[in-house]
Amino acid sequence: MPRYKLLIEYDGTPFAGWQRQAGFSSVQGAIEQAVLGLTGETITLKGAGRTDAGVHATGQVAHLDLIRDWRETVVRDGLNAHLRPQPVTILQAWQVDARFDSRFSALGRHYLYRIIDRRAPLSLEHARAWHSRERLDVEAMNVAAGLLIGRHDFTTFRSAHCQSRSPLKTLDRLEATRTGDLIEIRASARSFLHNQVRSMVGTLERVGRGKWAPEDVGAALAATDRSRCGPVAPPWGLYLTQVDYR
Repeated sequence: MPRYKLLIEYDGTPFAGWQRQAGFSSVQGAIEQAVLGLTGETITLKGAGRTDAGVHATGQVAHLDLIRDWRETVVRDGLNAHLRPQPVTILQAWQVDARFDSRFSALGRHYLYRIIDRRAPLSLEHARAWHSRERLDVEAMNVAAGLLIGRHDFTTFRSAHCQSRSPLKTLDRLEATRTGDLIEIRASARSFLHNQVRSMVGTLERVGRGKWAPEDVGAALAATDRSRCGPVAPPWGLYLTQVDYR
């Protein structure tokens, strides 16, 4: 059975998340239906990460097995035809070794969180970025972010519903940059806990507004107590941008 790796882009706004859920629209379910329409096969699509409702992706990766050997371009273009008009696009499809697993073969995951800090409301960027009416201090946010980089117990920044067996994670990058009114926060690690990125961003936003000092973030991390976390940032500013493989 040939295995295919898919590179996927989607707008998470109309979906209940990546994972298929009975009675709700999901990205996984949409692509599985497109596969059925193209090939007549009922398959289970396996993704590199389960994004929450409202979270977007420009570089999600998934894999599937098919009975028939299809050309890569036919898989890409055929799935896109069956996905219309849903906001999901197969950017590329590759036939890969059967040992490839989109989740377990991944060596790193990269996320982008977008904040726009201006007084005027968002129109074109509505549901694409978190709107802050206050100017945020990016330098202070980066001082606080530096305290989170490295291997730590991230219980403070972990959802109560997280299914990971251990709260220990190694955060390779957490950095905020500004271009005009746009703040981009980039986070990289081999893997993340459920809601970890949004929890960290929500806490950094407190620092940017002057509600917290950077050292308060270090104290919250050391406490390993979910109640010490700042508010969780909304999902619509978050993007899964890249998954690394050998």
